[in-house]
Amino acid sequence: MGTISLRKAGKQYGATKIIRDLDLEIADGEFVVIVGPSGCGKSTLLRMIAGLEETTSGQILIDGKDVTKAPPVERQLAMVFQSYALYPHMTVRQNMGFGLKLAKLPSGAIRAKVDQAAETLKLTHLLDRYPRQLSGGQRQRVAIGRAIVRQPVAFLFDEPLSNLDAALRVDMRLEIAKLHRSLGATTIYVTHDQVEAMTLADRIVVLKEGRVMQHGSPHELYERPANLFVAQFIGSPKMNVLACSPTGDGNLDLCGQGTLALAFSGAPTQLGARPEHLTLVAPEAGNCRGTVEVAEYLGGNTNIFVRNDRLGLINVSAPADMTVRIGETVGIAINVNHASLFDADGMSTA
Repeated sequence: MGTISLRKAGKQYGATKIIRDLDLEIADGEFVVIVGPSGCGKSTLLRMIAGLEETTSGQILIDGKDVTKAPPVERQLAMVFQSYALYPHMTVRQNMGFGLKLAKLPSGAIRAKVDQAAETLKLTHLLDRYPRQLSGGQRQRVAIGRAIVRQPVAFLFDEPLSNLDAALRVDMRLEIAKLHRSLGATTIYVTHDQVEAMTLADRIVVLKEGRVMQHGSPHELYERPANLFVAQFIGSPKMNVLACSPTGDGNLDLCGQGTLALAFSGAPTQLGARPEHLTLVAPEAGNCRGTVEVAEYLGGNTNIFVRNDRLGLINVSAPADMTVRIGETVGIAINVNHASLFDADGMSTA
């Protein structure tokens, strides 16, 4: 089993609160990714679960057992850090088996566990090398292998791919996804990279200032954000936010720049539309119009930034072969089936 429960868990240094009465249930075998801006408390939360940071209030339970005051060794968790933290004077085999050696396992059992983990991670041919002879991706796989051999209740990853270049991050992301499917172990993964979050997670937890702003599947957070913070944090490029107000006939007015026929409840003051849910059309055919300011060709698509005097800069994800002229006046059509609405407090009115 590998269930982890946080009940009103809190962390503070003096009067400064880092984690605020946080409740979270993580199911056995679930892959949960914790994301948020720098300073939101995501790494602190992971270290609280691991026992590397004292929990100053609330409880942490693993498989129903209260481990709030338990030292790390009693929690049966394995943590993979941003830095590889490999012993330079030890071979890959020795690094992977060092924790088991400290636990006084027989040498035969250590060899068998290391061999099995090395085969899973495609490290068998590297077992006699030293860390200095490995690439960054190989070193991170060794660090993961060192965690695997312990057969923990759960794996904790603290931004493990941050030190790798873009191509290696993609490769290692795939390796971690395949590893989770193979092992089926509970995994908590902290990252600032939302691409990692969207592609790896069964469930994403978005933190802001030590509080959970929303948690759910990647699809749920992307399509139905609970608030403006989540709407703009999840998704790259980020969601456009346009000021709006209800009209007397049940439509939405975009600051006098156009109207939108969209069912709503409450009193929306802001409309969210992702760049891929906007289409460039003739000036007279759109829900609003503006002037092309910048066009970024990305190969698969082109990000076109359109300036509207009252709505601001609007990002439209257009087909790669679409050509526009800087300064050209264009219309923008909004796909109402994917639009989000928020009130003055930034909460969803859906």
